[in-house]
Amino acid sequence: MEPARTEPADQEPDIRARPPLVREFLLVAGLFLAYKFGRRAANGHVEQAFHNAGNVWDLERALRLPGEGAVQGLLLHSETLIHAANTYYAAVHFPATALFLIWLYWRRPGHYVRSRRVLAALTAAALALHLLFPLAPPRMLPAAGLVDTGQVYGPTVYGQTPATDTMANQFAAMPSLHVGWAVMVAVGLIAATRSRWRLLWLLHPAITLLVVVGTANHYWLDAVVVVALLAVALAAFRPPRGALTGPEQPSRPGAWGNTAPFPVPAYATAADAGPGPHTRPRAGAVR
Repeated sequence: MEPARTEPADQEPDIRARPPLVREFLLVAGLFLAYKFGRRAANGHVEQAFHNAGNVWDLERALRLPGEGAVQGLLLHSETLIHAANTYYAAVHFPATALFLIWLYWRRPGHYVRSRRVLAALTAAALALHLLFPLAPPRMLPAAGLVDTGQVYGPTVYGQTPATDTMANQFAAMPSLHVGWAVMVAVGLIAATRSRWRLLWLLHPAITLLVVVGTANHYWLDAVVVVALLAVALAAFRPPRGALTGPEQPSRPGAWGNTAPFPVPAYATAADAGPGPHTRPRAGAVR
C-alpha cells in the first residue's frame, strides 16, 4: 500500500501568470543599475557619516542592545570561521536573491510579480535612506573597537580607502539590504512552497544577520530598520483576497474557460463519482 501523502503534490506553474521574460530581465537589470549608481551618488558625506555613526552607537547602548563585538568575538575564535563569514557576506547576497527571483519566475509565477515589486520598493526606500542618512559602519568607528575582518582576513568587496572607493559606497550602512533581501527571500520561499521543511529558509536571514554584525559591516539597528521597511512594503503589495499563498493550484471546472473535471479520489464509490453507463441512481436519491 502506498503511504499517504502529507504534503500536496507540486503542480505545474501557471504560465498565464508569467510576465514576458525579456521585459522582466530589462526591468530587473534597470532597477539594479539605478540602485548601484544611486549609491555612488551618496558618496562624499564622510563627516556626516561618522557623526551619524556616533549617534547610532550611543542609541544602541541607550537601548541596551548587545554589543556588536560580542558576535565578532565568537567569529574571531577561528580564522576559518571568520573567513567563511566574510565569504558569505561577499558572495551570497546577490546570487541568492537572483536565484530566488529566477526560481519564482519559472516555478511560482503567481508569486513572482509581488516579490519583485516588494524587493524594488524595499531597495528604493533603502536608497533614499542612504542619501538622507549616510552612516559609517561599525568597522570604521573607533568607539566600537571592532576589527575590519574583510581587510584583515579577506575576502572583501571594499577598497582600503572608503572615501575614494569607486566600486561601492561604504557609508551606506543604514539600512542593511543584506538582511532585508535575505528576509524577503525566506518569506517568499515559505509562502511559495508547501514542504514541511520550508521554515528552514529562515536560516538564511539568521546567518546573514550574524555575518553582517560579526564582520562589523552593520549595526543591529541597520537590521531593525530594514525589517520595518520590508514589513511596510509587504503590506503595500498585499496579494488580493483569495490569491494563491502556496504552489499554484489546479484550475476549478469552468474557471477561466477550463472544463476539465476534478480527479476522482481513490476512495470514492461509483455513486460518489456520478452516474455512468453501468450505474443506477440509489433508492430514494433526489432526482
